[in-house]
Amino acid sequence: MTDDSERVSRPLQIEPDWSNDHEFPPITLEQWKAAAAAELKRDSIDSLATLTLDAIHIKPLYTEADWPTSGDGSGFPGFLPFIRGRDPLGHVADCWNIHPEHASPEPGVANRAALEDLENGASSIQLRFDSAGSAGLDPDGEPASLLCGRDGVMIFTLGDLDETLKGVRLEAAGISIDAGAAFLPAAALMIALVQERNIAPDSIRVAFNADPLGTLASDGSLGVSLDAACEQMGDLAAWTARNWRHSTAVEIGSAPYHHAGASSVQDLAFAVATGVEYLRALDRAGLDAAESARMMVFGTSIGCQFFRAIARLRALRAMWAKVLLEAGAYESAARATALRARTSRRVLTTRDPWVNLLRNTVCAFAAAVAEADSITTVPLDSAIGPGTSASRRLARNIQLILREECQIGRVLDPAGGSWFIERLTQEFAEKAWDLLRAIEARGGMSEALVSGWVADQIREIETARARDVAMRRQVVTGVSAHVDPLEPRPTAPGHDFERLRTRAIERLESWKQTHDCQRSLAELARVADQANRRPGELTEAAVQAARAGATIGQMTACLRSQRAIASPARAPALPLRPYAAAYEELRDAVDSHAVATGAHPRAFLAAIGSAAELAPRIAFVRDILESGGIQVIADELFPNIDAAALAFVESHARIAVICANDAAYENLVKALAPRLRAAGAHTILLAGNPGTRESRLRADGIDRFLFARCDVLSILRELLQSEGVFA
Repeated sequence: MTDDSERVSRPLQIEPDWSNDHEFPPITLEQWKAAAAAELKRDSIDSLATLTLDAIHIKPLYTEADWPTSGDGSGFPGFLPFIRGRDPLGHVADCWNIHPEHASPEPGVANRAALEDLENGASSIQLRFDSAGSAGLDPDGEPASLLCGRDGVMIFTLGDLDETLKGVRLEAAGISIDAGAAFLPAAALMIALVQERNIAPDSIRVAFNADPLGTLASDGSLGVSLDAACEQMGDLAAWTARNWRHSTAVEIGSAPYHHAGASSVQDLAFAVATGVEYLRALDRAGLDAAESARMMVFGTSIGCQFFRAIARLRALRAMWAKVLLEAGAYESAARATALRARTSRRVLTTRDPWVNLLRNTVCAFAAAVAEADSITTVPLDSAIGPGTSASRRLARNIQLILREECQIGRVLDPAGGSWFIERLTQEFAEKAWDLLRAIEARGGMSEALVSGWVADQIREIETARARDVAMRRQVVTGVSAHVDPLEPRPTAPGHDFERLRTRAIERLESWKQTHDCQRSLAELARVADQANRRPGELTEAAVQAARAGATIGQMTACLRSQRAIASPARAPALPLRPYAAAYEELRDAVDSHAVATGAHPRAFLAAIGSAAELAPRIAFVRDILESGGIQVIADELFPNIDAAALAFVESHARIAVICANDAAYENLVKALAPRLRAAGAHTILLAGNPGTRESRLRADGIDRFLFARCDVLSILRELLQSEGVFA
């Protein structure tokens, strides 16, 4: 024997023979499938496959047969078809832009928030003009009374913009503008500010983001004809291409379609179809395909379906490169797609908003892996109101952690070579291309949007998705599952919009007193009335008017010539449809009811059996009922019917749920349901799928059934209506 000292001092020797190929016998794919099916207790693993809303089958396993690496069609990063990014070094040499959005109503507040972001890691910022400014209205007009200060910064004059960007080094920080239908007046203010500060145009990176089709889709109107809006966009692009070569004029935004419920394939097709429409508009403005492409950036929203988001962005690059080739952009570099990604609004929740931190992380991670050029992570409370300093900081730090601590950007095209992602990218691109051709056959994206065809296509997909959410095939964490029913709804500090408008009017009146812009406005109106203008002439006239002190409302009025407003563009406005909306509406109604009555609706869980057999079923029932704001009383398991009936009386609940194993229901329901009904239960539910026994169980006293894939939302609405929550 050796003593303990010898045993401790002797080093552990492990020298496996890695060259021995026979130590672990090779496993074939068919063997794995058979073993997996056996574990599932099924004939095959096909049950693990899922079908997307785009009718794409997601398999449980992908192999070389799904995407042969010997014939890899994705190419190399920085080369056609740009699936793997538009830069040969991806994010390795120059990481993605951290691009926060700012929409606080007061220019001074927005300025402080922007400076805070830029001083703490942001690379650029986006300014969203408020609803009044985006509609081309000044705050002193009656139409602006309900729009002023809503959903953006109150920027109406060069002075307002100057205050918003006070202290911002425009040579170092990229600026992106979101001004809806007023994109040309807003661009004129931005250009005028740069000129007033004597900054060299070559040092400026500004995205003017003219997107008339996107605005028409979200708002339902433009105030001018679509032809006139596209003329203005083309004029701005021509001016920008000639004067600010590092800036872009046009955004191809798919957010209105995405937020209304579009599928991945629809999102792709609508975005590329919009790009095709804009290529035609810029061609009419005198730009060739390569120049037009340089003036454009794609703006896309990213949801929480991680792999699909990556594949969608990669497919977008491939499709756009193909479109530009057919449009005549033969130089490969001109066909690379600039991508700006943003956390999707439709995945954000107002309930349990802290989970939005995780959603933000998934979205940013997917966008970074897909080589997006800039990423916007929104504050976790942005679905409730303007973010706080703390929530903006958290949103910003998500990207900083991914970039600097996780070093995601140090990996070149991390998705490249994944059989699953490469195959999904191809399937998305092929299906979206077919839909793009259908759009073109209908006359293009403009006609498809105005006619309502786009809205109809999205509605069909959203109806199917809403059914999945209602049946919890698609779960919203913290809202439709894993809920705290008594958690109060978070609120954001409210704004006194009348006071904000008053202050904006005061600033406007003071501004007008010191600026005489009538001559420049007359010149702008004259140029706008011309049928044959030089490319860029309209933008230049607007810039001169802005430098003279013209307001957004004044410039918009001049741009709306008789020709421009002869046939104002209208289309069905696409509504925002968050995944959690239906559940959150129930919770809001329950909270209002609780304030009025002093208590939340309650449900008593009559669980008879052992914890080992009932724990999963109890958790399932609790999850469903609590997602509707119903407080579940499930403090104990009962040994018999008498104990359960007595506890129900003491609970003062009017909803009862019988919970046991399936075999016990045959006799249990007959005995317990009448006791619960006599004790005051107006609704009795059963935990489990009744199958062929449904009619018999209903005859014994069961009103509704809770089981996997039941219509949870319908059941909750009926329960709450019986509780008096809904009139």
